[in-house]
Amino acid sequence: MCLTADEQAMLRGDKGLAVQEAIQYQIEVGNFFEAARFVRITHAHVMGDIEVMGDGGLELLRRMGDQHAQCTVPTSSNAQCMHFHPDPSLRQDEDEIGKEREIQSRYKNMRIATTDSCIPYQQVYQPKLGEHVAWGDTGTVIYANSVLGARTNFEGGKASFAAALTGRTPEYGFHLDAARSGTLLVELRAQMKDLADWGALGKIVGHPHQDYFAVPVFDGFDRMPMSDELKMLGASLASYGSMAMFHMVGVTPEASTRDAAFRGKAPAETMVVTDEDIQAVYDSYQYRQGGANIVVFSGPQLSLFEMQNLAELFKGRKVAPGMSALVTTNHMVYSDAQRLGYVDILSQSGVTILQGVCFYILQRLTKIREENNWTNLISNSGKLVNTITAHRFNTVLRRTADCVEIACTGRLA
Repeated sequence: MCLTADEQAMLRGDKGLAVQEAIQYQIEVGNFFEAARFVRITHAHVMGDIEVMGDGGLELLRRMGDQHAQCTVPTSSNAQCMHFHPDPSLRQDEDEIGKEREIQSRYKNMRIATTDSCIPYQQVYQPKLGEHVAWGDTGTVIYANSVLGARTNFEGGKASFAAALTGRTPEYGFHLDAARSGTLLVELRAQMKDLADWGALGKIVGHPHQDYFAVPVFDGFDRMPMSDELKMLGASLASYGSMAMFHMVGVTPEASTRDAAFRGKAPAETMVVTDEDIQAVYDSYQYRQGGANIVVFSGPQLSLFEMQNLAELFKGRKVAPGMSALVTTNHMVYSDAQRLGYVDILSQSGVTILQGVCFYILQRLTKIREENNWTNLISNSGKLVNTITAHRFNTVLRRTADCVEIACTGRLA
């Protein structure tokens, strides 16, 4: 890689051992991906909780702390694996709780804002068209690239911390124009009436095209989707297809026209998605008999408007005996939802609300499932019903109002 004078100074150790080790690691990454140089970033979003990073990652944080590491660009943190919540049905390991609290403390010492959010693009920071960032978490990356037109690769674990310390990242992948061209045309002829429909769409397109550099282009939709709808689509595409970008003609900033989305190239494939295709996704899920059931609204965390909608749907109702219902959001949304009365309504209905976590990364989740004898997990999140199967839930995707109805009646429909 070609280094600037400033980067050569980092490599010599002129800016401290932590920065030196960070850029050494980034050079290895850059060489692997044949990057010619670094690009400066304006923001980093780090992934690191004790469930994901383990003791090895915690030791890395401790070493960086001993080296007095400081982030050189504004940096936020992704969702935690610890809920710090008194609900006895969600018991977590005390030793691991201590480690997670240490991680949070070390973040603050490094100038990382502990936002604990997997939706930073909705509350924390919204990069502009063409702006280079270094974000961890697949759902944040695909939203940044697609909806905002910013530029980032999946910067998980050590890579996101290194970028936060050096203020740059190797220029490869989605930092380059070449990777951002559409590859697959999706003629969208479905009505898309619910958030869950967008997750189903992500499964339809993502599952048969599992390729980091596949960039679907959606065309034919007749209205402007909301941020939460695009959030659900991106998270599902990233989960089922490992995709880091999509275009939507007339909606996303690099797709003013179909030709612009494909940068003048012909699509390698065209597929059509109808209402019948969306319904077939719902029909493909089957309930398993025996045990208790849980309805989860998480993955990604909920926005303020999602909290508002759920409060309206649950108002005056109660979660049925034998059922559980759970919501996750970040601290900022929770604070406003509490002020606006949504938290009280949901809590009075028997819904458990967790702050700063996403359900699928909860520490001890497999044990928590076993202790509660949960069999079916019902959700309106396409991402969640895919990712959570690692913990041996039987998952079922349903539309939002149907999820609420199941939670309040106990009838699996």
